[in-house]
Amino acid sequence: MTAPSPALKPTAGALFKERLRLLRPDRIVGGLVAHLVLIAGALFVLLPFVWMLLTSVRKPDEVFTAGFNPIPDSFHGVENYGHALNQSPLLQFMGNGVIVCAGILVVQLLVALPAAYALAKLEFRIRPLLFVLVLLGLTVPPQVTALPLYMGLASLDLLDTYFAIMVPFFLSVFAIFLFRQFFKTFPMEIIHAARLDGFTELEILIRILVPSALPAIAAFSVFSITSHWNDLYWPLVVTTSPEHATPPLGMMIFRDQETGSNYGALMAGAAIITAPLVITFLIAQRQFVRGITMTGVK
Repeated sequence: MTAPSPALKPTAGALFKERLRLLRPDRIVGGLVAHLVLIAGALFVLLPFVWMLLTSVRKPDEVFTAGFNPIPDSFHGVENYGHALNQSPLLQFMGNGVIVCAGILVVQLLVALPAAYALAKLEFRIRPLLFVLVLLGLTVPPQVTALPLYMGLASLDLLDTYFAIMVPFFLSVFAIFLFRQFFKTFPMEIIHAARLDGFTELEILIRILVPSALPAIAAFSVFSITSHWNDLYWPLVVTTSPEHATPPLGMMIFRDQETGSNYGALMAGAAIITAPLVITFLIAQRQFVRGITMTGVK
């Protein structure tokens, strides 16, 4: 028997032809157009944030001047940021936001992960019906349940508390759907092997599926934190004192003070409150992209 011939290496001519194919005018133009569209979209999204930062370092009399001048005539950032921190309890509002967002996220994960595992990997009679209810839950806006929740909290004397702000969001049908889509892609062979080794269903979830689902958990965490950090509607309904005000509601209180016409200080406060969200996304960016990609495989 003759030995199989080794794989032929591409010649210099073949490599040159491949490079020419990649450098065809239609490919270059298509790639250039795609990049221009992406750059334009990024600039459109970033423009409000850039304008907020520029306004936060302007003098109050420059905010409404006639004409368009993106660069401030003079730097007034120290005064605006100092005014925002000293005249309004922004740090307290941000602390309230951390408590609310962390509490909601922890309970959402504790509820959604087991529910998603059951819908994805366990066989029981009413599983299709429960999944349909989850999908229907995605169509219900939070304003629909606001009145009965408010009346129930008022009857229990729980208004103006952290619990009142968090309780409507403890059950997240979006989280259940997201994790269910991720768990559906997990091989059943590994789960069967774990059952043969004596693992309980809870141990399978905690020790096998949750570590593999960290990208999906990171993606949902970004969604949850961003949504509830910026939520104004429900805290405005159940909160009456600054002691429990979340960042958006705290900005309204700051806006209504006697210095509310100082839009430079107002934008400085908005920049301070927005910074934690930007930092959180930058830290979780890679896991966020992986989570979104992996949950969309099937």
